[in-house]
Amino acid sequence: MKYYIIAGEASGDLHASNLMKSLLKKDPAAEFRFWGGDLMSDVSGIVPVKHYKDLAFMGFLEVAKNLGTILKNIKFCKEDLQKYNPDVLIVVDYPGFNLRIAEFAKGLGLRVVYYISPQLWAWKEGRVEKIRKFVDEILVILPFEKDFYKKHNVDAHFVGHPLLDAISDLPQINIEKFKADHHLNEKEIIALLPGSREQEVTKMLDLMLSVRSHFKEYQFVIAGAPSLPRSFYQKYVDKNVHFVSNKTYDLLRSSKAALVASGTATLETALLSIPEVVCYRSSTISYEIGKRVVKNIKYISLVNLIMDEEIVTELIQSELNTKNLVKELSAILEGERRDEMLKNFTKLQEKLGGKGASDHAAEVIVNG
Repeated sequence: MKYYIIAGEASGDLHASNLMKSLLKKDPAAEFRFWGGDLMSDVSGIVPVKHYKDLAFMGFLEVAKNLGTILKNIKFCKEDLQKYNPDVLIVVDYPGFNLRIAEFAKGLGLRVVYYISPQLWAWKEGRVEKIRKFVDEILVILPFEKDFYKKHNVDAHFVGHPLLDAISDLPQINIEKFKADHHLNEKEIIALLPGSREQEVTKMLDLMLSVRSHFKEYQFVIAGAPSLPRSFYQKYVDKNVHFVSNKTYDLLRSSKAALVASGTATLETALLSIPEVVCYRSSTISYEIGKRVVKNIKYISLVNLIMDEEIVTELIQSELNTKNLVKELSAILEGERRDEMLKNFTKLQEKLGGKGASDHAAEVIVNG
């Protein structure tokens, strides 16, 4: 079959690449055309129609400023999709863009599969109507999402979380070798994951690094995003602040703890059993708008949302400051808080149901 896949962010590139591997196992003659990133290219052997780094805009203001580019991309995608005429369109999260394309594809008579539901349970719940109208199968990766869709008379498939696939396949790591390979010293590591978009990293990284003088016995290592050039990070690097690119999982597994920007990385860190503090700060206007449109949500991190309790501390907006970072980071480096968090991470893995999400999703897609 011919598959047209749209992933608009780094996490979508990861999950879509693993889905492509599973599709190839079940459909060896599969042909792909896609919007995504380097991981999808590695699987398919072809370059994306558009790379996700040219698509990702964060926050209401950033979207508004880039609206012209977004609309041009939508127009181009519709034309390209029509020319390719796939057997199935697979859209991965990224709802503002993908729901428009899903509607267009359904109008062409194409089969539409939504892999990784947009977070409609948090905001824009009215978009469920679009899912019902324009999507043939919705494949969800969080346990509570199936019940959310059932409430709206949509039959969703819970396939499990694809991060468990990615993490369970990792080879064992030699921490001393990792340090040597990346010219790190012998000190224990605190990993810094400030996000993947330039404006996000700029807001987060200075704050994360503001704690350095309180933790001189540790070295800080920044996880570079593949969407940003190495040169972007150089101003942050010094003798005790290092930089590692495209090795985030290895960095986390070599670390004692992590400061992590809110997003998929908070869940990745937890599933790798690394204690963390979740950090979030956006522009004041974007945050104030966000507060008014997000409803019935007690937490911003996936870890806490899935467990429905505060497993990891979330420092949001003004709470994200040096004093609070020092306090929370100290608490997870040693002692009861660290032990409790690690126990809860084990429960989190159990709740997500184990590996196999990519295979389960491919089974639904290939066999209907």
